[in-house]
Amino acid sequence: MSEAIELIPEASRLVTELPLEGQWDRPTPCREWSVRDLLNHLTAEHLWAPHLLRGESLEQVGSRYDGDVLGDDPMGAWRRAITASVLAWGQAPEREIQMSFGTSSTTEYAQQMLVDLTVHAWDLARAIGVRPHLMPDAVEAALAYEKPRVGAGEVPGIFAAPVTTESESRVDQLVALLGRDPEWTPPA
Repeated sequence: MSEAIELIPEASRLVTELPLEGQWDRPTPCREWSVRDLLNHLTAEHLWAPHLLRGESLEQVGSRYDGDVLGDDPMGAWRRAITASVLAWGQAPEREIQMSFGTSSTTEYAQQMLVDLTVHAWDLARAIGVRPHLMPDAVEAALAYEKPRVGAGEVPGIFAAPVTTESESRVDQLVALLGRDPEWTPPA
């Protein structure tokens, strides 16, 4: 099992424990997304994961997770999706996974999902005005995965351009690498 797969359950718990109820319209560091939009994105990703880990194709999954997947119970939808995803990751064989950009290994897919969980946990925490508590191991794994990719220019359209930071905080370095101002706070 890869380190990223082992870290996904705890990284997802950090999202689950955020007090998001009643904060759905608040802006996030992801310029186009509110708290609800961002949780919808994460939920949809984790609804897809069990299918892809079983070897299903994009065509087999189809458009069932397009649009609003949160319904009237956003946190309940998130909990159901992440529970199924974590269970699937725990049983995931190493294989080629069909992604929208081509194929990827299970290990590579896990690294991408860990980065997304870690950075979006920061985004959500900042959006609702709480101090982000990220797992140091997840931050280090995300930095190790993204630094070479960003340096090679491989992530346009996925994350904003890197932001300069002089901070020695590894969390600040990660979020800046992925286009976020470490000092971002929601507009007053």
